[in-house]
Amino acid sequence: MTQKIIGLILISLCLSACKKEEKVQNPAVVVSAVQKDDVRLYGEYVGRIRAYRYVEVRARVEGYLHQMMFEEGKRVEQGEVLFLIDQSQYKARLDKAKAQLKSDIATFNKANRDLKRIEPLFMDNAASELDMDNARAAQESAIAAVAMSEADLAQYQLEFDFTTVRSPLKGNISERYVDIGALVGPGNNSLLATVVQSDTVLVDFKMTALDYLRSKKRNVAIGETDSTRSWQPTVKVTLADNTEYPIEGIVDFADPQVDPKTGTFGVRAELANPDQELLPGQFTKVKFLLDIIEDAVVIPRKSLIIEKGGSFVYVMRRDSIAEQRFVETGPEIGNRIVVERGLGANEVIIIEGQQKLNPGVKVKAVEPTINELTDKKED
Repeated sequence: MTQKIIGLILISLCLSACKKEEKVQNPAVVVSAVQKDDVRLYGEYVGRIRAYRYVEVRARVEGYLHQMMFEEGKRVEQGEVLFLIDQSQYKARLDKAKAQLKSDIATFNKANRDLKRIEPLFMDNAASELDMDNARAAQESAIAAVAMSEADLAQYQLEFDFTTVRSPLKGNISERYVDIGALVGPGNNSLLATVVQSDTVLVDFKMTALDYLRSKKRNVAIGETDSTRSWQPTVKVTLADNTEYPIEGIVDFADPQVDPKTGTFGVRAELANPDQELLPGQFTKVKFLLDIIEDAVVIPRKSLIIEKGGSFVYVMRRDSIAEQRFVETGPEIGNRIVVERGLGANEVIIIEGQQKLNPGVKVKAVEPTINELTDKKED
């Protein structure tokens, strides 16, 4: 009886071993056709947003601040009146200069008439040469006096105009920095407010010298546009809640020298900001498009096996035999990796179940699971 039981156990073990051997000989694997795609290579940096233009509004003449003509924090137009400085003393100087100019013009006209009267008398020897010289000198003096008066008038007119402080650009204005009634002027409380133009913003970030060399190898000149290329270096930034800002920016400047202290150089991008979502002064994450590899052979990262001898994938031949193929890889983007050599488009590679395979083993391809389909979609 005992011998029969032992015999049954041995038979059972043999059958189990045979089944396992069959599974090993024909392992089930998930496969995928190799595809070509345009791969975008990004660099990620920390950037800071600043206004396209930031202008300080200052008092250019001295006087008591008489009136404020804007609403703090609101939008103002270029040339819009912001402040009025007491004009009384500048109005008096301007009126005096106008009167002086009229007087000098009258003196000039008289000197001009006197010269015209004496010229024929001098030609007829009815007037002396001294009289002629005096008339000419009087005319020249009158001309100089008129020129000086015109210069004074222009100066006083300019000072009078400066009592009306206007916005130098279109943008949003800050609060006032000086109270109404305070004495302002070039040497005392000159800063009245600031105007920020932020419907377009600039993003500053730093790149390393290594990034610069890599871009040169790809024939990309940072900060320059190239009409012969189908794409341009662009940037994407994030908002304060870490969501991606929908409008891309164009890199328009790169510092020509590297900072020896940090080994980096400054780069600037310009972005449209019509809805004022980007605030000057805030920090942001910058994704800079460094290059686009067109028609690149791309495979899932999980299909690649890395060993001391190199990197390889398993290719399933038409006869369902697993072939070990060594490849040269390039950049890695998310869950995908670029294959520079070793694979061609439309070849079939094994993406699941290859870890226990041996070269030359016949495999059985199965449908990918929901997880594999999701991973591929995310790639």
